[in-house]
Amino acid sequence: MFGRSKTDALFFEAFAQHAQLTLDAAKLVSSLFSELDNAKEIARAIAEVEHNGDQITHETIRRLHETWITPFDRADIHSLISRMDDVLDLAEAVSERVILFEIENARPGAKEISEVLISCCELIVRAVKLLPTMNRSAELLELCVEIGKRENEADALYRKAIAELYRKGNDPLEVMKWRDIFDSLETATDRCADVANVIEGVVLEYA
Repeated sequence: MFGRSKTDALFFEAFAQHAQLTLDAAKLVSSLFSELDNAKEIARAIAEVEHNGDQITHETIRRLHETWITPFDRADIHSLISRMDDVLDLAEAVSERVILFEIENARPGAKEISEVLISCCELIVRAVKLLPTMNRSAELLELCVEIGKRENEADALYRKAIAELYRKGNDPLEVMKWRDIFDSLETATDRCADVANVIEGVVLEYA
């Protein structure tokens, strides 16, 4: 039965642990834009979360190469853990840029997009917890749809933030800094949608 072997359980536990770390990082990114005075401490916390996520990713890929029978297609396992890791990498990229660019005031849209990122990650946590048994495939598919909707919401917020950023009178240097930050934030939500697409494919194949 799908998800019942000890080896299967190890993969699904890794997905669940990584998803939770991704959510933790998203929450830290959101707090970053509310507490820029503590940016360095928050950035260090994000870096630690990202490091832990990297360890899970590397261990999962190692196990993938050593396991003869996997719970579902090897390419999907690799894609799922890699796309989740991409979200973590982008969360760290946002925090690194805030520090490197010496950001002192948050731009309109930054907090809002980061809140959408949290919503996406919360849905991913719920989805990977349901993944092992496939008993609730309809709910899983609905979660994937919801992640796509949130990603569309992030796209709209991103476009609005960029439009405001490019308004006449803004400092060109600040425009360049914030364009980079907004790009990383929006791409993080794109990778969440990629995670949802992988999960949706697995559900349709195995449910």
